[in-house]
Formats: sequence, structure tokens, C-alpha cells
Amino acid sequence: MKILVIGGSYFFGRVFVMLASKEHEITVVNRGTYSLAEFGVQQIKGDRRDEGVWRSLEGNFDVIVDFCAYEPGDIARVLDNLTGKVRQYIFISTVDVYERGSGGRRGEDAPLETRIFPGEAGAYIAGKVALEREVREKCAEKGIHWTVLRPAILYGPFNYAPRESAYIKMMVQQHVLPRITDSKGEFQFVYVKDAAGAVLRCLLNEKAYGQAYNLCQDQVMTYGLLAGELKKAADVDVTVLSMTAEEAAERNVPLPFPVTQEESELYANDRSRQELGISYTGISEGMMKTYRAFKGVYVQA
Repeated sequence: MKILVIGGSYFFGRVFVMLASKEHEITVVNRGTYSLAEFGVQQIKGDRRDEGVWRSLEGNFDVIVDFCAYEPGDIARVLDNLTGKVRQYIFISTVDVYERGSGGRRGEDAPLETRIFPGEAGAYIAGKVALEREVREKCAEKGIHWTVLRPAILYGPFNYAPRESAYIKMMVQQHVLPRITDSKGEFQFVYVKDAAGAVLRCLLNEKAYGQAYNLCQDQVMTYGLLAGELKKAADVDVTVLSMTAEEAAERNVPLPFPVTQEESELYANDRSRQELGISYTGISEGMMKTYRAFKGVYVQA
């Protein structure tokens, strides 16, 4: 299968390329910050906003997997300028597209957010919502099948965002682990290899055509549960430091997950499990693998 990957050198995309390159012919278009040569793929350096990048690609692609569309027009620009045929477009969206504050675990048919929130987070959500509409409309115009994947909070090896890795760094280098005592926030993770596996299961899968899927683990996490899982994963002596969210902020301890109940949003994964056959990695196993991966990085730092 010929697959065009947009993005793909960082976290989620990199893990997908690592897995997909074992069986498929992969072309990657990105800014070339990190090389993917070791995986035997063709890597083309370019800015996705440059129409000439897409016009320069020759031949047909069975599937496009788009990891880095954020602004309206990002998908249309690709499909309007490619000269070859495409059978399926897989757009990586986010669970953040759902209307906030409606309660319960949101399934894929829940309404999407129509409000515009301030700041970078608001622009990110608005962009993803607009692009979900764009991929449906543009693919219908071009006669291309589309699939949307909405991952929850991704974690695992190669995560460049200072989330779980920030705590692992403190554990390995300072032998301390913050535990937030007053947080009421709840959130869901998805292990990056599970998310990459979901993309693989969607490739030219007729069941996935015209569908959106939440990607998230069943277990609802809190800061307390996260600290417990990280403590279990540790193979070094670690002192747990109990502190409030306010004290954490004063000490410059990162709080990358929802802290309050009002910030919390939860999601259902029934469709991805039933239609794609995904079996999600448990948090203990996933956090153990993540700890081991990052320990090797931080011990050498």
C-alpha cells in the first residue's frame, strides 16, 4: 500500500511511521526536523502551506494520513494540488472538538463545539472543528473516502510535550515525584502505540469510511492515580512530595492535565473497540514502558 504521511517525524506520527514502514511504501512530507531515513521511507522536506510541494508529488496514493492539519484550508490545499489519485484521507483530529460542559462520556455522535474560545487552545479547537468539516466536504467533492480519528491525551515514548515525561525527569534526576492533593480533575490517556495501531486498522478499511473514532483508554485518571502509577513504574528511590495545585504552580511544577472538575471532559471508546477491534493498553503497562523509555534519555542528560 502506498501511504502519504503529512507530519510524522515527532511523536504520534513517528510511531505510526515506525510501524507502517514495515509493511507499506511510505512517503513523508514535513519540515524535516528529524530524519526518518532509518525506517526506509521517502522523506520530502517542505511546508504544507506551499502548494508547490503537493504539485511536485508524482503518482497515486492509496491513503493520506494527516497528523499536522491545524488551520482551515490545510486539507483543501493538499487535495486541490495533488496530481494523482487518492482513495482515503485519514485526518488526526482530537477529542477536544466536542461541545464542552454537556456531561457524561461523549460518543462520536455528540455535538461538536461551535463557540470560539480565546487563546491558543481556542484557536486549536476551532481549527480542528473546521477541518473535520473540510475533510468531509473536500473528500465528497473529490470522491475520496475519509476517516477522522480523535485521540485523547497521548502518552508514551517520543512524547515531546512536557507531560508525563516532565514527572519522569524529576523522578530520574531529582528522585522526587509530585502528588497533587487537591485536584478534582479527571482525564483519559491513550498509549501512543495504540493510537498508531488504530490508524493502521483504518487503512482502506471499508468499515472506517465516513466514520469518526474516539481513541482513549477506559480508565479515568486523576493526578493522584497518575502519581501512583508512576511510583509503581519507578526502579529508583523516589520521594513523593504532596502539594496543592497552587503550591505546584509556585514551585514551577507542571500541571499539564485538568486540575478542576470544571475542566474535565470524558469520552467513550466503544466504537473504536467494536468496529476497529482495538484493545487498549492498560495504564500500568503503558506507564511502565513510558518510564523505561524516558529513563534512558534522562539518565544520559
